[in-house]
Amino acid sequence: MKKLNLDLKAAGEKCLLQLNELDELRMEADGNSRLYKGCSKKWHDMHIQRREFKVGQKVLLYNSRLKLFPGKLRLRRSGPYTITQVFPHGEVEITHDNKGTFKVNGQRLKHYWSGNFSKEKSTVHLRPPE
Repeated sequence: MKKLNLDLKAAGEKCLLQLNELDELRMEADGNSRLYKGCSKKWHDMHIQRREFKVGQKVLLYNSRLKLFPGKLRLRRSGPYTITQVFPHGEVEITHDNKGTFKVNGQRLKHYWSGNFSKEKSTVHLRPPE
């Protein structure tokens, strides 16, 4: 038993072999991580909604400060605002009658679709099953 434990050459080779195996496992884990990140980025990029804004359009602004005071029924968007200028790389200048003019990131904006909606209530009577 002492002869096996005192054989320094065999112990050194065994230790070197274990280090090489550990390096291979790390490299494989790194490759798997890169593959997963690449697939996740591709999926995320496919699901991004590209929005193009034009001067004069009406938009709603996402209010990120509401995250400090969470609530189910709290409105997340305010507006409508009017676009006055569109800059490259997604920056947009918007204006509001009461709040003035300021620049925001285009990702915080959402198109505002206005229309003449009827505010009258309508009733639908259903017949009971026969």
